[in-house]
Amino acid sequence: MENTTDGTWDSLPVKLNDGILQTLREVKFTYMTPVQSACIPLFMSNKDVAAEAVTGSGKTLAFVIPIIELLLKREEKLKKMQVGALVITPTRELALQISEVMEQFLQKFPQFTQILLIGGSNPIEDVEKFKEKGANIVIATPGRLEDMFRRKSDGLDLASSVKSLDVLVLDEADRLLDMGFEASLNTILGYLPKQRRTGLFSATQTQELEKLVRAGLRNPVRITVKEKGVAATAVQKTPSRLSNYYTMCRSEDKFNNLVAFLRQRKQEKHLVFFSTCACVEYYGRALETLIKKVTVCCIHGKMKNKRNKIFADFRALKSGILVCTDVMARGIDIPDVNWVLQYDPPSSASAFVHRCGRTARIGNQGNALVFLLPMEESYVNFLSINQKCPLEKMVLTGEVVDVLPKVQAMALADRAMFDRGMRAFVSYVQAYAKHECSLIFRIKDLDFASLARGFALLRLPKMPELKGKKFPDFIETTVDTETIRYKDKHREKQRQKMLAELKEQDKTPLPRKTFIKNKAWSKQKLKKERRRKRSAKRKHEEGSDVDDEDMKELLNDTRLLKKLKKGQISEEDFEKQIMSGPKYKTEGLSLDGSGDEEV
Repeated sequence: MENTTDGTWDSLPVKLNDGILQTLREVKFTYMTPVQSACIPLFMSNKDVAAEAVTGSGKTLAFVIPIIELLLKREEKLKKMQVGALVITPTRELALQISEVMEQFLQKFPQFTQILLIGGSNPIEDVEKFKEKGANIVIATPGRLEDMFRRKSDGLDLASSVKSLDVLVLDEADRLLDMGFEASLNTILGYLPKQRRTGLFSATQTQELEKLVRAGLRNPVRITVKEKGVAATAVQKTPSRLSNYYTMCRSEDKFNNLVAFLRQRKQEKHLVFFSTCACVEYYGRALETLIKKVTVCCIHGKMKNKRNKIFADFRALKSGILVCTDVMARGIDIPDVNWVLQYDPPSSASAFVHRCGRTARIGNQGNALVFLLPMEESYVNFLSINQKCPLEKMVLTGEVVDVLPKVQAMALADRAMFDRGMRAFVSYVQAYAKHECSLIFRIKDLDFASLARGFALLRLPKMPELKGKKFPDFIETTVDTETIRYKDKHREKQRQKMLAELKEQDKTPLPRKTFIKNKAWSKQKLKKERRRKRSAKRKHEEGSDVDDEDMKELLNDTRLLKKLKKGQISEEDFEKQIMSGPKYKTEGLSLDGSGDEEV
């Protein structure tokens, strides 16, 4: 970015409160970014705003400062249980981050309180905290917030508390819709007063977001912030101080290259993105063992209670590795990230840009590298055209050691690691099959043998994508994988108990050929017979030539069917009476087993 600032805070056309200016000096935010200088005056002058700016451009302060200013200007002071501002954001990590920024400013304004409502914590505790301390500012994720609105039985009336709302902010608004929160948002918006200021902040504009703008904002001011030095015709979606690279390698070489890259840069801070939660679990555990004297953290969407602490701990580190999924791709501000490594390209092109945006934030330098298979090289041109995101080829240098045998040894030593590897492989293949850019990421072109070697698998899993295929290039282990034990003694004890139960069942096996009464077959015949009789009845009503015997039988069967539905006769009695009718006698259906089918 040639110039990431847009003047000092004193140059704003509106005057900021002294407490806010003092906080800005303390946190060393001397200059404004373009999105801040554009949004803050408008928001403070009671305008609705829809702001689009590249990730890492300082959007958080662009709404935190106006929120405080607008609450300070209220004619009536907010009471303990009155909510004056609501910030909704897609992930708990981003909500936590916004809460921390807000808290820095609120230290100068003790009259305001805030509450954080996010998943991963006990909702009853949130209810009790709100009832006890109240909150003038709520920062929340959609799921938990919707849940709080519905907890009237727990003594919380959040719907009444938000009647005094002055400001609503939807941060990463496009992502809120991408993640399927549209229904939750509609529910939440239904509780909020129409007379309010609304701000939508996002890094990209989408059709769904346009609908939200029209539905939730009154005459909004649209703000699109482009970086200085970028041509007017080019809408650059990544910071210009970001160096964006790609490297080519085969599936079986990817992990070795990743480990070599991380070993060469132990003093730096890295984010490593994988496509699935299972891959994070598996490769994260492998990196913990293979990269010595470096803190390796893992975060993915299926984690419940641990995520908040892991995120806070990693943010505080000077160096380390965070292995993660796209749950960390949007809006998250982790200080001093040197490299964003995309081990797996994301399922959508927009997510690629957001991943890269975790580095080179607020004018800092940063680097991003994506690992591509040879058959995926055309993805580079696709990103350049589709996302205005050019990539430069990087040839990895330095010693690359084959660490895959060590990963296999880990799987042999602990069944938990073996299970993780199998799950990771299956989840990767499934994610690959669902890739948004299926013309480039074609599952039929995957070299499954090379991929399995890259996952350090001991054997191939049983899955539909591999059914009926042979892989002579993949050599399975000679070890019987059923003999691999869990290091966790309790878990192994449970497994052994289950195996013993299965073995006990095997001692009394069913005969290889078992004959049963043709109940299912007869039911099929009954269905056909009922259809025949319905047809006969219809013909009779239309004046067709149907004899009285058929009509009588039809009426009798109808009565029996009604009795069955009412529970007055059993299914067995129903079948006996139906099949004792003249139709079945004349067709000679056997009821003594001679008409049985083999199952």
